[in-house]
Amino acid sequence: MRIVIAGGHGQIALRLERLLAARGDEAAGIIRKPEQADALRQLGAEPVVLDLESASVEEVAEQLRGADAAVFAAGAGPGSGAARKETVDKAAAVLFADAAVRAGVRRFVVVSSMGADPAHEGDEVFDVYQRAKGEADAYVRGLDALDWTILRPGMLTDEAGTGLVRLEAHTGRGPVPRDDVAAVLAELVENSATTGLTLELISGSVPVSVAVKSVAGN
Repeated sequence: MRIVIAGGHGQIALRLERLLAARGDEAAGIIRKPEQADALRQLGAEPVVLDLESASVEEVAEQLRGADAAVFAAGAGPGSGAARKETVDKAAAVLFADAAVRAGVRRFVVVSSMGADPAHEGDEVFDVYQRAKGEADAYVRGLDALDWTILRPGMLTDEAGTGLVRLEAHTGRGPVPRDDVAAVLAELVENSATTGLTLELISGSVPVSVAVKSVAGN
């Protein structure tokens, strides 16, 4: 498979690119800064320099053509203000989804946030983030041309992954290593039976592959 990942230099994306390359898939990561390219190449991924905050739908679609799946894993990051939650966490996700439709890439996986809700109230930066992610998710859900799955991890940690998770429509809050989020994403991109599902993810007791097949009804 060829899989294009938005936010290709993010902490989850780098882990995902390593997993995809290791199993023989072709991973391409969209990055904003040329100096990030070597980090992707070292993992076996193809760097694509493109700023999703300024690119057109057609420019993004050009990078998606011929792909088997697209993963939106971009984020403004914890140090950013409210404005970039709107331009990255919402607008870039909408742009990437529209570009996937234009490019004819049906399989579309979103890394969202537990608690994301377009009706989330409040004016703090985290409130704006949860609302922006919720609005982006709602937009993706409305696109019939996409076979979408939305993944909402709990509190992300840098602990080593265990390969054991809890993946359900509603898990309740809890931590999950970024390693395990990437492992779940690697399974989701090739399991289109999870299309139309919004899933929460925390650490648990079920092996990743079993958890994905279970929610897919396999």
